[in-house]
Amino acid sequence: MRRAGARGARGTPVAALWTVVFVVAFGTNVPTPLLLVYRDTLGLGPNVLTAAFGVYAAGLIPALLLAGPASDRRGRRPVVVPFVALAGLVSVLFLAAGSSVVVLFAGRFLQGAVSGVVFSVGTAWLGELVGEPGRSARLTTIALAAGWAAGPLTAGLLGQWTPWPTVLPYLVHVALMVVAIALLAAVPETLTPERRRVAGPVVNLGVPAGTRRPFLLVVVPIAVGVFTFPSTAATVLPLLLTPQMPGIAVAVAGIVAGVTLSTGALVPPLQRRLGAPRAGPLGMALGALGLGVALAGLALDTWPLLLPASLLLGAGYGLCLASGLATVARLARPDERGALTGTFYACAYLGFGVPFAISALAVGGDLTGPLAGLAVLAAVAAGALALPGARRLVAA
Repeated sequence: MRRAGARGARGTPVAALWTVVFVVAFGTNVPTPLLLVYRDTLGLGPNVLTAAFGVYAAGLIPALLLAGPASDRRGRRPVVVPFVALAGLVSVLFLAAGSSVVVLFAGRFLQGAVSGVVFSVGTAWLGELVGEPGRSARLTTIALAAGWAAGPLTAGLLGQWTPWPTVLPYLVHVALMVVAIALLAAVPETLTPERRRVAGPVVNLGVPAGTRRPFLLVVVPIAVGVFTFPSTAATVLPLLLTPQMPGIAVAVAGIVAGVTLSTGALVPPLQRRLGAPRAGPLGMALGALGLGVALAGLALDTWPLLLPASLLLGAGYGLCLASGLATVARLARPDERGALTGTFYACAYLGFGVPFAISALAVGGDLTGPLAGLAVLAAVAAGALALPGARRLVAA
């Protein structure tokens, strides 16, 4: 009975922190389908639109690299709590984005900073609460993927069919943030003073000396694939097929993002059965296949093909995320778990720059060529990562 009681007591803070991560993730993708609304109300071109999406990474990557080492020195709670509160304030700021490009860019940048802190340190914190790397990686993947899916799905539907498309979605997130902040009181500090780093660099990548080769050759490519797939699905694909979706483009953009990201929440059990060394290459291969289906939809001017493409891209993203987190949890030293987790996410969020790169490389506004090139790169990476030598590098 005592053991069951202890397990139940531990489950409460795990559930509370899981909910906090979910709610913060929900907010980060609320603006995604609304970019089509901002395009019309603010007169944004494709490059500016994809830059507004990608500036998120500009705020996120420095935060990732700084927050992990800071939490390894100071503890998880002092670093996470202020940025959870900031997540709600950023959604309040977004209420003015419908009439200001500057506010739109500032809001996305601040969302990136919030995400960099909460996702990296929150992942390490949740992992220490759970105590088992594989399970914590699956729980984190589900929390992030479910939040990232619910946010754009809600925003897309509200943005398409309510009279306040750039206001109501953010008010929904502010209400959820009030609940999330209250739940943080139930989450104890897990990094006790004796386990903290007493000194160290402000920026610490946290990659143990003996694991640098597998991290660079296997983990980094998988990490970059994580957000390349959903960011392309959420921005580039709806932009290309907007003319075929009159009156429903915003809703479809939200559904595409929601399907992609919710599919990612469903695949962690598959990663557990396959093992991280196999799941990563498979994720890259599914992402390449999803891009191929999307290209077929573009060639045929058939927007419903975005749905099967979204399922494949979502499965690819989820497998890459779960595989990468499981590998990082195994490679990291206990006193540098926050740092290495932050480094993994910093690499992953490079994928948010891919839509801007696709737009910048387009010749005469035609995005088909860069999108096809991305599909080929993903397929080549999948083949290389599936080689026995690559799999042995990260095998348990």
